[in-house]
Amino acid sequence: MPTDKYLRRWPIASVLLLALLGAQARAQVSNPQAVTESQLNLSQVVEKLVEKNAERAYALQKYQGRRYYRLDYTGFPTNLHAEMVVDMIYNAPVTKQFKIISQSGPEWLIDRVLKRLLETEQESMTEENRDRVALNLSNYEFSGLERQEAPDNCSYVVSVEPKIPNKLLYRGRIWVDSQDFAVCRIEAEPAKNPSFWIKKTDIHHSYLKIGDFWLPAQNESVSAIRGGGRAVLTIKYQNYEILAARAIKGSNPAPSTSSLTLIEHSN
Repeated sequence: MPTDKYLRRWPIASVLLLALLGAQARAQVSNPQAVTESQLNLSQVVEKLVEKNAERAYALQKYQGRRYYRLDYTGFPTNLHAEMVVDMIYNAPVTKQFKIISQSGPEWLIDRVLKRLLETEQESMTEENRDRVALNLSNYEFSGLERQEAPDNCSYVVSVEPKIPNKLLYRGRIWVDSQDFAVCRIEAEPAKNPSFWIKKTDIHHSYLKIGDFWLPAQNESVSAIRGGGRAVLTIKYQNYEILAARAIKGSNPAPSTSSLTLIEHSN
């Protein structure tokens, strides 16, 4: 159609940023030994967060789940919509297998955006890229610790600023669980604008505790396009099954409606 050439030019890089958070969203190990909030300062919260992130990478060996991708673009010259359902299997330390169950919408949009998300996530799983995007003191500055009452224990709020303007990183705020020292929510924007055509991208990411682990629950990226357009990409993560995991001493797994089919305990 006449508008197709124009549509292919609007920047899909912005919505790919959502996958970067998904790629960073490896399971976070529960910490059963809660510490009184008044005892912790910013450096202690960050230290525990980084420590538990390292534990999660070691403990979680294999899991699977289903994802629901939805992309909506509104603006000139027309509105667009695409969806995709994907099954994913993770095998430690760096392998993710994807199987597309269904898809709908313009084929070029699915190929260049939704399927590209899967490719980007696989690329980010390499050891080099994982080190570059890890939430730690090497990649980020942490500041502005706040404490707030939260029934879900997400009571620490910390500001994060990347040390380099890398589009794989983000700046904004993270919410940290005061018992498990796991990130339970992220409100941020890309550290580097991926394209001239993007005015601003807001990223919203939440996690769900499954057994001993925290896994992605929902990820949304809202991009304002120059010229007045708006792109919203949403990923919902469901049907988790932990297939293999190393034992975590003193763990206090959360009950969950998601099935946990097999837990392997090893020394």
